[in-house]
Amino acid sequence: MTVPELVPAPIRLTRTDGGWSLPERLSVAVDPALSAARPLLVDLLGVRLGRELVPVAAAGASDIALRHTEELAPEHYRLRVDGSVLIESSGPDGARHALRTLQQIVGPAAFRALPIRDAPVVLPGVVVEDGPRFGHRGVLLDVARHFMPKDGVLRFIDLISAHKLNVLHLHLTDDQGWRIQIRAYPRLTEVGAWRAESQIGSSRSSRYDATPHGGFYTQDDLREIVAFARTRGVTVVPEIDMPGHSQAAMVAYPELAALPEQAATWPVWTRWGLNPHVLGTSDRVLDFYRTVLDEVLDLFDSPLICLGGDEVPVDEWTADPDSVRRAEELGMTGVEELLPWFIGRLADHLRTRGRRATAWDEVGGSRLPTDVAINSWRGYRGGIDALRDGHDVVVCPEHEVYLDHRAAPGLDEPAPVGTVHTLEDVYRFEPVTDQVAEAAAEPGAGTVLGAQAQLWSEQLDSPRRVDYAAFPRLAAFAEVVWSPREARDWPGFDRRLRGAHLDRLDAAGVEYRPLAGPHPWQRRPDVPGWPLRFDELGRLVHAEDGAG
Repeated sequence: MTVPELVPAPIRLTRTDGGWSLPERLSVAVDPALSAARPLLVDLLGVRLGRELVPVAAAGASDIALRHTEELAPEHYRLRVDGSVLIESSGPDGARHALRTLQQIVGPAAFRALPIRDAPVVLPGVVVEDGPRFGHRGVLLDVARHFMPKDGVLRFIDLISAHKLNVLHLHLTDDQGWRIQIRAYPRLTEVGAWRAESQIGSSRSSRYDATPHGGFYTQDDLREIVAFARTRGVTVVPEIDMPGHSQAAMVAYPELAALPEQAATWPVWTRWGLNPHVLGTSDRVLDFYRTVLDEVLDLFDSPLICLGGDEVPVDEWTADPDSVRRAEELGMTGVEELLPWFIGRLADHLRTRGRRATAWDEVGGSRLPTDVAINSWRGYRGGIDALRDGHDVVVCPEHEVYLDHRAAPGLDEPAPVGTVHTLEDVYRFEPVTDQVAEAAAEPGAGTVLGAQAQLWSEQLDSPRRVDYAAFPRLAAFAEVVWSPREARDWPGFDRRLRGAHLDRLDAAGVEYRPLAGPHPWQRRPDVPGWPLRFDELGRLVHAEDGAG
């Protein structure tokens, strides 16, 4: 048998002479320390492959054994297939990764929901020794611009887990919609969870669809999402965006706005792009969001909670006497310093509850507590500065890993927005550039936690569109953040993708972008785009010719 074509590539894979035809009845021994990996084991072997699983004592002989060992680092594992399957790890995360590797070794049949034929499952003899490059291997899913029903989120979690990604950054609130039930403030979903219509195409478009859009997750929905993610080794990081990107909340409760008399006349925003409206900075606003966050913390078990902080214009603070007075009382040089102060006050509240805030890279400076982690999205510079200021950083530059941006040049992509991120471009993304490494090595610097790809949903109005934008580029990103940097091999990845991994995605029902370009039904020729071009430092140069 050939060597299994794994994605992401493991640290070490050795073929052995042994192999194994998987019997219909399997004895299974799971060490109690690894019992949290059992749901994935049952899903893979019992449901997808239809085997009868018979539990036996962990110390006894078995066909499938999950064995605890302290000699392996967190999330690392050793998998041996040789007349049986032995998985060794120091915790359930490593065991889950081993099961995901076993799923790929089995092949496309293990990616279908149920068995569809009686063909034998023959496993090659292998030893795989593996573990991740970064602890934070994330992807952001924006469910605020276009709501994704719960079943789509659960499916997406399973897909990213299959690629050994371990963080789902769930963007729950924005100008265009509030998607999380907050019992203390029911109007957030009664009013803020739907809009009258949506802009078609880029933020420069003059077209709208005249179709109401909305939806939200109940608290039980979110508990289910978090619980399911936990069985898949994925942590769900919720984002409540503030003090910008908050028009849906301000329409529901106008008193939150810096200019409340105006907010009383606004609709939930129906367009994309930069919104000029911001929250006020009063104690009343901070108390409102402390109450919101208390309910968020009861639903999510993530150590990190994202508070947003991106794209916050300060014109309304300048026009608001209370915000100007607050800045003066705090000894600020201008109202722009209210941004890190605002985020810092809510970060303080999270800390009292045993959690930690994360924010986008516009938030920084001496008024921001150093325990706030920074998402570096505007190129690398924001992350470099944050590292030097002592903040931990997640690297997620727009011009590298915003997967809602187009996957090829030209106007055939649905829709042609943002800069070009081809599959190979994403594979060549490097989170720790020389400049990032130098900053992280300075005395008192923060740590690079890992990296994250983004799927903003202005142009992704359904799970089908998310599939197209995400895959197979997310598979390339997964290899970047999992496999050793020195093992990066584009021709090898391309071979493994074409030779094996696309077949797995097909079996899983993923409507990915074909390598040769979109299918006719995936194109959106009527949707006006806005293609961008960035220079080598990640700075926007201009929109390209032909932009809508």
